[in-house]
Amino acid sequence: MTFSELAKERFSCRKFSTKAVEQDKIDIILNAALAAPTAVNKQPQRILVINDSEKLEKLKECTKYTFDAPLCFIVCCDSSKAYTRGYDGKNSAEIDASIVTTHMMLQAQDIGLGTTWVMAFNPTKVRECFSIADNLDIIALLPTGYPAEDVTVSPLHEKSIDITEMASYNEF
Repeated sequence: MTFSELAKERFSCRKFSTKAVEQDKIDIILNAALAAPTAVNKQPQRILVINDSEKLEKLKECTKYTFDAPLCFIVCCDSSKAYTRGYDGKNSAEIDASIVTTHMMLQAQDIGLGTTWVMAFNPTKVRECFSIADNLDIIALLPTGYPAEDVTVSPLHEKSIDITEMASYNEF
């Protein structure tokens, strides 16, 4: 499969089978996270892997968007470990963690798993439920697993703005 095919095939999976994700597949996804580019290769991402049924239930206290996935990655970043642009003080931590999350989603798709990026969560509750240190910003929840046989793709998946609205050449 080409990258273009992979990118187009990947969708936000909102219904998972109950089959557990094997450790070797979790490792493949985490290695994709390590391979993701980050500013000056500082790698400020920190990822909590949740695959224990008790903890997955606890996650439901933090968001209604778990989709009963058998695995969830909590993607965080440490701003103190990230690059800061000298010109204006812009810190790359959230951008880096977003790139990492994208790599994880595409890798999961490539090995037959589904994901959905969840930003609708209570960060205070996530921090409290999973003892996440104060120096970490919680960027995304990534429910992951085998798509259910009857999963459907959102009609919005195929919708996008026109390329001419997105990109311009040499001027705005």
